[in-house]
Amino acid sequence: MSLIKSISGIRGTIGGRTNDNLTPLDIVKFAAAYGTWLQQQSGGDENKKVVIGRDGRVSGEMVKQLVVATLTGLGIDVIDTDYSTTPTVEMAVTSLNADGGIILTASHNPKEWNALKLLNSKGEFINGEIGQLILGIAAEENFSFAPVEKLGTVTKNDTTLGAHINAVLSHPLVDVQAIAAAGFNIIADVVNSTGGIAVPELLKALKVEKFTILFGDNYGHFEHNPEPLPENLVALSREVVAQKASLGIAVDPDVDRLCFVCEDGSMFGEEYTLVAVADYILSDKKGNSVSNMSSTRALKDVTLKHGGKYFASAVGEVNVVNKMKDVNAVIGGEGNGGIIVPELHYGRDALIGIALFLTHLAKSQKSIRQLRKTYPDYFMSKNKITLDNGVDVSSVFTKIKEKYKHQPINTDDGLKIEFETDWVHLRTSNTEPIIRIYAESTHENTANNIALRLMKDIREAM
Repeated sequence: MSLIKSISGIRGTIGGRTNDNLTPLDIVKFAAAYGTWLQQQSGGDENKKVVIGRDGRVSGEMVKQLVVATLTGLGIDVIDTDYSTTPTVEMAVTSLNADGGIILTASHNPKEWNALKLLNSKGEFINGEIGQLILGIAAEENFSFAPVEKLGTVTKNDTTLGAHINAVLSHPLVDVQAIAAAGFNIIADVVNSTGGIAVPELLKALKVEKFTILFGDNYGHFEHNPEPLPENLVALSREVVAQKASLGIAVDPDVDRLCFVCEDGSMFGEEYTLVAVADYILSDKKGNSVSNMSSTRALKDVTLKHGGKYFASAVGEVNVVNKMKDVNAVIGGEGNGGIIVPELHYGRDALIGIALFLTHLAKSQKSIRQLRKTYPDYFMSKNKITLDNGVDVSSVFTKIKEKYKHQPINTDDGLKIEFETDWVHLRTSNTEPIIRIYAESTHENTANNIALRLMKDIREAM
């Protein structure tokens, strides 16, 4: 498996040969490149300061030790939050006045994967331009380590999750009293990662008295594929029905993606996590919304209903954030269950998503299934094709573009083809060696058929 280098960070599978996998040598090299880039930024004679956090996966401690040792070897001070969530580390960078941050997580990837997600001084993911600079430093191995008297220090910090939850509770649209009065019974699948720490603490702070945590051991042996998709949430759905719960909650290993299960065991739909939260926020605060090109058009419908404007960005959190800043959006995110609330911070955050969704649900005085029925029905078919080494994706996309040249086509991010009220989006993944094929329609069979047709086209073009 080749290393994947993108705006989402440096990720790969643990073990194997250097330059092909995320081996200890690769971890040190990319951590050193990031630290070197950080030291090249202007500002003061004091040591640079970096916040480090990790999810619960098995390789986390090993990767953390390598990263921490590398940064201190460069003369950079490290604030070690150990088990954490991606949004918690993002917020800690600014609250602790750090110069950057690294989150050690491969997000929704299986347990054999890990990654270095790189943050700037604002606690936001580095952009593509900076990413290329860091990759160049790594390729040249242009590092200069510190002499012994100037080595960096390591400080443990276990206050960041508490600070994050307090910030969530302080959001003006989070109503703890309404949530408590609703008397929710909640089942949460936290996939044996750091959600097992963060989600129970949040639910307690929100005065939810009755909740059950599934797969809450924080040891990284994921009970199921950790991506919060319907096929991976069978146990959660079954438990919601068995316990006659109000709803189910699922997060990914680093707690930046969020989806819900209805009281009858059906999926609320990860695409509709953002739609529901946006509906609640926009009903109180007029403004614009942003999601990526692979997300449901239901967000556009809801935004227009509230008098705002909707904008689409390229896929990738940093692209969504940049577009949100450009259009001064009050809510944004991605259709994979990623909520970005700029009043809190510019990062996908399942914790603020949970708090806002529960408030919305409580105030609606509806069941979660009834709430879902208030939104437009679009059906999305999400598929992928694994890429063999050496496949020329640009050539594949050129052939498909020619085949559908009479349809409206957007090439800002891969290939998006419009078919009257339907669409299909083809793009290479930032996190896996695959082509993603997302199709949406008002009819489920139509969405599936469009996706299957384009998958056939891709295979023929390859």
